[in-house]
Amino acid sequence: MKLFLRPALVAGALVAASVALAQTAAPAKVADTSKGKALVDAKGMTLYTFDRDTAGKSACNGQCAQNWPPLMAAGGAAASGDWSVVTRDDGSKQWAYKGKPLYLWVKDTKPGEVTGDGVNNVWHVATP
Repeated sequence: MKLFLRPALVAGALVAASVALAQTAAPAKVADTSKGKALVDAKGMTLYTFDRDTAGKSACNGQCAQNWPPLMAAGGAAASGDWSVVTRDDGSKQWAYKGKPLYLWVKDTKPGEVTGDGVNNVWHVATP
């Protein structure tokens, strides 16, 4: 008995599998920096944590978020393993690693730079 699959069914299954795979991919990767291993975004830019954040809640808004842009998550992003999604004060979504929201630093201009580490003694390179 031959089984014939309709092209639309095959295409739909491939799209569903691709979406599932994209949703389970980690929002950051690990890279070597002058400060050791660090979490970096898709462009290789170093990610940071903020001491004033509380578990699952960002305290960096307004001007702070302009200097320290949050690692934004798509509306449909879902927690997986050590990765979670926090809701910011403006309702947007941000990635967190082990409960700590993640940020970029505007003064880092090239992948691997870590100039934000230690700023005001409250910003730190995010480590895996």
